[in-house]
Amino acid sequence: MTARQLIDLLADPGSFTCWDEPLGPPPADPGYRAALERARERTGLDEAVTTGRALLAGHPVALVASEFGFLGGSIGVATAERITRAVERATAERLPLVALPVSGGTRMQEGAAAFLCMVRITAAVHAHRAAGLPYLTYLRNPTMGGVFASWGTLGHLVLAEPGARLGFLGPRVYEELRGEPLPPDVQRSETLLGRGLLDAVVPPERLREVLRGALAVLTARPTAPAAPSAAAEPAAEPAAAGDAWESVLRSRRPDRIGARELLRRTAEELVLLGGDGALVHGLAVIGGQPVLVAGQQRRSPGGPARPFTAADLRAVRRWAQAAEELGLPLLTLVDTAGAELSVRAELDGIAVEIAHCLHTLVALRTPVVAVLLGQGSGGGALALLPADRVIAAEHAWLAPLPPEGASAIVHRDGTHAPALARTQGIRAHDLAAAGLIDHTVPETPAAGFPARLTTAVATALAHLTALPLPDLLTLRTTRTRHLGG
Repeated sequence: MTARQLIDLLADPGSFTCWDEPLGPPPADPGYRAALERARERTGLDEAVTTGRALLAGHPVALVASEFGFLGGSIGVATAERITRAVERATAERLPLVALPVSGGTRMQEGAAAFLCMVRITAAVHAHRAAGLPYLTYLRNPTMGGVFASWGTLGHLVLAEPGARLGFLGPRVYEELRGEPLPPDVQRSETLLGRGLLDAVVPPERLREVLRGALAVLTARPTAPAAPSAAAEPAAEPAAAGDAWESVLRSRRPDRIGARELLRRTAEELVLLGGDGALVHGLAVIGGQPVLVAGQQRRSPGGPARPFTAADLRAVRRWAQAAEELGLPLLTLVDTAGAELSVRAELDGIAVEIAHCLHTLVALRTPVVAVLLGQGSGGGALALLPADRVIAAEHAWLAPLPPEGASAIVHRDGTHAPALARTQGIRAHDLAAAGLIDHTVPETPAAGFPARLTTAVATALAHLTALPLPDLLTLRTTRTRHLGG
């Protein structure tokens, strides 16, 4: 798609107002000057980017759209200045900014001067994000070099076109320098999504709807959670201590509600991101409260358990930092058989990523609510549990290892797993005594469980968002200091 075709696809009819200003004097080099003239005649644009303001499903936004037909969407000094001014204007007018890059990178005809402009654009993007304004990017095919390594991948939300080539070093340059071709799948959007470097791969025809949903959440005003109706469902059974091993078995049932299904059944507005892996993240309005969500999907329908990877944890940290910048609460959903245990996981730094995730959530300057939804096995679960409020499903549990693993350590076999589950204090009842769980949601009757959980989450969010930030952080410090009893 050309830049204008993509703008027409996204913008409400007749709403786009161009911000482009006249460029400076033409370059002295006659060959470069002629190339620019040919690009202008071919594209109808005066540079490799066009900018402006539009309505997207009624939401005012600023748009920055690259044009690949103009010298491969390359970034020269004038291009960078136009992008920078658009970002600065969006910040001044407090508009969400949607960037639509497609580029081979820095314009070689302008050399180091153009290359340095990536810093200029990045500084403007940083100021926009620091102002608490959404910055959303959609990487098109191809997005390479300095564009990929700066403003293209700095979005709070980073989306990409299916099959797009995305990377730092162009394949032609790689082959020239290394003497061998670049593996074909290394710089593909789907590969980067699996590495936790993108939020979603979105076809152009779905982009408007995804951005509409994101803007609906990011611009939503919180409302008071609705009071539960006693007549809406049969009386819920109170949560009790129960049998820990029975809870472990219940949490592993394939028909037990998972994170994706829970969100789809409870959110008033929902944009789910990512692929079909263990990470679930997105934007949602739950009980009238806009939130960013990061959670764990323990298995695919009818499929095997999914371990939580280092890439998943990196994505959680980035999403948590986005929540802080945007001034929105973070909701985490914990339901995992554990972090990935493999040579690849060790080389990917799984333990280091757990540590950094804990560090990020402990220090996050926005409310955090965690839901222990089912299995809470090991560091992969613990990494998402630092929070101001933790809500647990009645049969959820948390342990350093699955009971079978603990039995292997203590007894050198797995047969003592039920006994260890009962003595390790892994149930929600015990975790409340250890200072982790603030509220337990009964799971029966099952039909009303999602609504009960939603009410608990919305109530916690409403309370926490009403607290001044210093009070929130002081209470979190006190809470964290006494975890474990």
